[in-house]
Amino acid sequence: MVSSRISGFYKMPVDERVKIVTEQVGLTSDEVKLLKAGGGLSLDQADHMTENVISTINYPFSVAVNFMLNGRDLLIPMAGEEPSVVAAASNMARIMRNGPGIKVTSSPPIMIGQIQLTDIPDMKKAIDTLHEKKQKILDMANEVDPVLVKFGGGAKDMELRPLETAAGPMLICHLLVDCRDAMGANAVNTMAETLAPMLAELTGGKSLLRIISNLADKRTCKAEAIVKKEDLGGEEKVDRIVKAWAFADADPYRASTHNKGIMNGTVAVALAFAQDHRALEAGAHSYAARTGRYRSLSKWSKNEAGDLVGELEMPMAVGLVGGATRSHPMAQLAVKILGCTKAQELGEAMTAVGLAQNLGALRALTQEGIQQGHMRLHARNLIVMAGASPEIMEEALKQLIDSGQIRFPKAQEIVAKLKGQKA
Repeated sequence: MVSSRISGFYKMPVDERVKIVTEQVGLTSDEVKLLKAGGGLSLDQADHMTENVISTINYPFSVAVNFMLNGRDLLIPMAGEEPSVVAAASNMARIMRNGPGIKVTSSPPIMIGQIQLTDIPDMKKAIDTLHEKKQKILDMANEVDPVLVKFGGGAKDMELRPLETAAGPMLICHLLVDCRDAMGANAVNTMAETLAPMLAELTGGKSLLRIISNLADKRTCKAEAIVKKEDLGGEEKVDRIVKAWAFADADPYRASTHNKGIMNGTVAVALAFAQDHRALEAGAHSYAARTGRYRSLSKWSKNEAGDLVGELEMPMAVGLVGGATRSHPMAQLAVKILGCTKAQELGEAMTAVGLAQNLGALRALTQEGIQQGHMRLHARNLIVMAGASPEIMEEALKQLIDSGQIRFPKAQEIVAKLKGQKA
């Protein structure tokens, strides 16, 4: 049974971390070799994934610890270069588990395919006709992907949205497709392409765009947690976090950075699993503006006991079937480490990390200020850039932080001095 509560994980050497993860999730010797290879994607594999390949680029592949979702401990793979992200997520997950842990839920994996119909002579008649022919339309869509239907997915419903636009009135048909464990872009786009000529004929109009929407507001995941006031330093600290959230919820200038912090966590998980993080970003920010005003994706409040209550609900169009997740060896290894068998489980883990990351940022902002924490973590990068060897790394890092001058010239000075002492 996996235990994600690993004290001092960040202080351990890489080999020790690999050993612990191997024991926790049962990695094979080949999988351990893949981890230690530092990327796992050959040039030949990369060349078959996209165009004009000349090399690959690696990101650090980390594991966030301490996460407990619905009573189950999880090690959550994350990929990215920002040093504070994994640290903050793991630290906040640790204090969240002192309460009931993180509760996660998700809606069915419904994606929206949009079919744009223009030049319609009679809008009311067109809408009535499409409503009347809805079952025929859904049946035709499902003939496109019998395998998806076999597994319980497929086109489930249709919505019609008349729009007044700068180019005149239009009718937008939303095809609602249960994509099961796929992200769904290929299936949804193919269905939309297939239906477009028939819809144009039924309405007397013309079809134009036929494409999936990344505002996946029918495919969402929600994470909730209660953080004890004692773990935050008292009720006053809870109040400060709630006020900081209220600022973000009221002001789009602050909400942009607030939500970016959430995406720091979710996108890092998405990268580890080779997900379409661009689609996730677009969907999240669109969802934040669904009321007509750009707002916070999360919500923070104080309960009667004075504890902090956090909620994060967001679109989560992720998949375990098809795409780069199937072809990238490190993504497959990430799936094994997380232990997920359904796309919804991956989405829930990503949302939980987003909530933890958000709390980490709010806590830093309302207590020490974000820069102090960032600079401490940035110090390690400066020491590496200055050429520190593993033998002097920790001492150089300590001296740089103690100096209070988290600057590259200072890092160079300290590393040069320590190297001279070792020579």
